[in-house]
Amino acid sequence: MKIAFQMDPIGAVDINADSTFRLAEEAQARGHDLFFYGPDHLAYQEGRITARGHDMTVQRVPGDPAVLGPLREVDLAEFGVVWLRQDPPFDMHYLTSTYLLDRLKGQTLVVNDPFWVRNYPEKLLVLEFPHLTPPTTIARDLETIREFKARHGDVILKPLYGNGGAGVFRLDENDRNLSALYELFTGFSREPLIVQKFLPDVSNGDKRVILVDGEPVGAINRVPAPGETRSNMHVGGRPEKIGLSERDLAICAEIGPLLKEKGQVFVGIDVIGDYLTEINVTSPTGIQELERFNGVNIAEQIWQAIEAKF
Repeated sequence: MKIAFQMDPIGAVDINADSTFRLAEEAQARGHDLFFYGPDHLAYQEGRITARGHDMTVQRVPGDPAVLGPLREVDLAEFGVVWLRQDPPFDMHYLTSTYLLDRLKGQTLVVNDPFWVRNYPEKLLVLEFPHLTPPTTIARDLETIREFKARHGDVILKPLYGNGGAGVFRLDENDRNLSALYELFTGFSREPLIVQKFLPDVSNGDKRVILVDGEPVGAINRVPAPGETRSNMHVGGRPEKIGLSERDLAICAEIGPLLKEKGQVFVGIDVIGDYLTEINVTSPTGIQELERFNGVNIAEQIWQAIEAKF
């Protein structure tokens, strides 16, 4: 098949960590032809969904992950699969790309399904499962956030559509910075904030569980750096090998059917202790770390799930 990747600049990826690179590498090994373009070069043109980009050959060469052909325009309806893989922020630019990719339905398989990526972003899909999550409030109103903090004391405050651990703050019982942080966030964004009860189990790690077509295939544990609350690998979290607990499997059994039904082929959920905190569908990570720890080809399993749809 012809496979297109809508993603951030390919030249900047870490060949030993980037999940999109690993997906492209596996697709290439399976005989598929690769095409790369950035979200800025996706367009609607008189009924067609087009992209300006490059034919691509990936290679496991540090600092030089891909050989690109000349810039050319393609009709994405002529491709078998389009991967929606650019990182957040989940803003109007991102939303618009999902609307455009929606127009390929019935012609090209877009992974993950852009309709449900748009309607079920990371921190909102978990609201479908309140019994699995820590106490949570989403609000822009400061008084609502204050009341939540008064009830729960030690909380995590973060942007609703952030990613990679950016803008995540722990506010404990003695903290006096809520108003200042609220002013900071609302001064540059009109988005609501999300506030959750702090989970002390995060000191033992924030588990990333990978699901393929709704089925769990493994997990990695991300342990915060000393003095950090955040466990994201972008901010120094250390990945460790870990298995799936009975609680992890129970969470996956409950959410997996919905993910499969909504066309979310590659999903990464975050579990702290016994609680589900996020369901990552926009651009989940963790494939390469999991493959190294478990010796299992997760990228192959993802492609097998995709190829079975044809």
